[in-house]
Amino acid sequence: MKKKNNALMAMMPYIVLAIVLVGALFFMNRDQKPHELKTGELIAEIKDKNVTEITITPKSSESIYIVEGKLKDYGDGESFTSRVISEEVDTITAYAKEQNIKEYETNKDPGSSNMVYIIVNVLPIIFLIVAAYFIFTRLAAGNNKSMDFGRSRAKLSDDGGEVRFKDVAGLKEEKEEVQELIDFLKNPKKFQKLGARIPKGVLLVGPPGTGKTLLAKAVAGEANVPFYYISGSDFVELFVGVGASRVRDMFKQAKQTAPCLIFIDEIDAVGRQRGTGLGGGHDEREQTLNQLLTEMDGFGANEGIIIIAATNRPDVLDPALLRPGRFDRQVTVSLPDSNEREEILKVHAKNKIFSDEVNLKNVSKRTPGYSGADLENLLNEAALLAVRRNKDAITMDEIDEATDRVLLGPAKTSRKITEKEKRLVAIHEAGHAVIGIKHQDAQEVHKITIIPRGVAGGYTMMLPKEEKIGIMTKDELIGQITGLLGGRASEETFIGEITTGASDDLKRATKIARSMVTEYGMSDLGPIQLEEKQEGVFLGRDYAKSRDFSDQVALEIDQEVRKILESCYKDAKKILAKHETLVLLIADALMEHETLTKEQIDSLVENGKIDPKLLEDNDDNEETKELNLDELKEKAKEKGIKGYNKMTEEELKKALDEEK
Repeated sequence: MKKKNNALMAMMPYIVLAIVLVGALFFMNRDQKPHELKTGELIAEIKDKNVTEITITPKSSESIYIVEGKLKDYGDGESFTSRVISEEVDTITAYAKEQNIKEYETNKDPGSSNMVYIIVNVLPIIFLIVAAYFIFTRLAAGNNKSMDFGRSRAKLSDDGGEVRFKDVAGLKEEKEEVQELIDFLKNPKKFQKLGARIPKGVLLVGPPGTGKTLLAKAVAGEANVPFYYISGSDFVELFVGVGASRVRDMFKQAKQTAPCLIFIDEIDAVGRQRGTGLGGGHDEREQTLNQLLTEMDGFGANEGIIIIAATNRPDVLDPALLRPGRFDRQVTVSLPDSNEREEILKVHAKNKIFSDEVNLKNVSKRTPGYSGADLENLLNEAALLAVRRNKDAITMDEIDEATDRVLLGPAKTSRKITEKEKRLVAIHEAGHAVIGIKHQDAQEVHKITIIPRGVAGGYTMMLPKEEKIGIMTKDELIGQITGLLGGRASEETFIGEITTGASDDLKRATKIARSMVTEYGMSDLGPIQLEEKQEGVFLGRDYAKSRDFSDQVALEIDQEVRKILESCYKDAKKILAKHETLVLLIADALMEHETLTKEQIDSLVENGKIDPKLLEDNDDNEETKELNLDELKEKAKEKGIKGYNKMTEEELKKALDEEK
């Protein structure tokens, strides 16, 4: 409604101008009435050569013509008019041609009223004025964008959106923390009665994909209030002062619709510490931050405006932004546990069709460390695979394959590898697996495969035996390092040579060992923290670490790290030598089946062989699932299957499975 009123006000000068123009022409037309001449007088004037101009217009309603023109002695604006019957028009026309008088003839009578005159003469002018107005306003909107730099980029959702708390799985404690905001927005008097001050700002902190933005949308949806949302990068502009102007404009708009919510995503883009980084601060970003600080808790009052911001880098935010009165409440949105992952999977499974064998509870247990976004992506990848395989429902095969794809990428089944390389990878992965099975503090083995994925020739999925909140004992860290070194130890023990396949294992093992010495105080150097990550605000992550020790202590750190790694490596070799039979058994099974599940591994450990029932589903032959039509035909040709050229993709897969 406001936009319509503004447009009408902008048009008012043009409307007034058009009215004045029409009035002026109307009165001019009234003041200068034409002289009436009778037919005889007109003919006489023509004969006397007094007529300089003449116009003959036929009347459509009668057999009468209107003759208009000028005489020699007429001044500017003077004219004559005469009504002539059709019989006399020829006479007048003949005299006019003899005198070489300029003659105008029309085929239509435009009418003789003043209103018709106005329509014919004034309307085109009005049309030109209106057209010019719209053309110039469009040009101004397109080419004069600089006038719009200071306007807020925040988008308004009047109803708070459609997201509610029921749409946000898990995050039970986090929902309770923000519930107060909803109660305040709905019934502020209840809080004001006891003198309580609701937090002006809530900062949602947590890893990417944990649901911070979704939680903010749910708060707005539950409160059913206007909801402004903007990214931190939308404030920062090339010109200094524009960001501050946008902050002012955003709060100005918010005050008009209070009570309301403002959600700033990725606030670290504008809220980084001032005066840091090489060469000092960034003037535009600092001015924007200063204005945001002033608006949140400065001299002005912003009653009824609550700000929710999200970031996964709280360490780089300016301290002034986190003090009470601004973002005075921080809500940590952490990675979901097993029960929360199950709830998240159920939310994302609503519009998907699963087979009866799929158990989301088991899937949740196999995905520790996955965020909500990871789980959504996992089910989506599984659905895409099911469509690609022309299945009517998503099965556990697709979910397993999707898990591997998310971690390492698609399987490279078309890659040709030699038997020697395949055996080497099998021995390597079997070493990891046996350490996981036999070391009491190592992680549990859930899956082994020697199918190449990404840069990895194969991998062993090892997951914690119990889900923890992040605290690990020294023995558990030692067990983790031993498990990582199991692949290299297996290569050296059973093949007699070492390869580059353990490079990532060594990198991760070294990182854990160094953290044990320098951060956790788990070495002979004692309970002291020697290194602390210093992530430069503008220098990038892990650019430097603080070093408050001498070169002698640095040497001792290196010696302690080496001692831990060598001790774990010796333990790994000792365990593998003791269980040589199991290592070779698992390696042979991998050579035959390429992928082993937890149930099959347990069967190998207990019985020395895999239960045939466990092989029925797994030996659907993984390699045929990923092959395209041409590759399937090539494989069928090698197997000697007759009529393979006329078979469809599904028929080829079935024939190859039967052949096996």
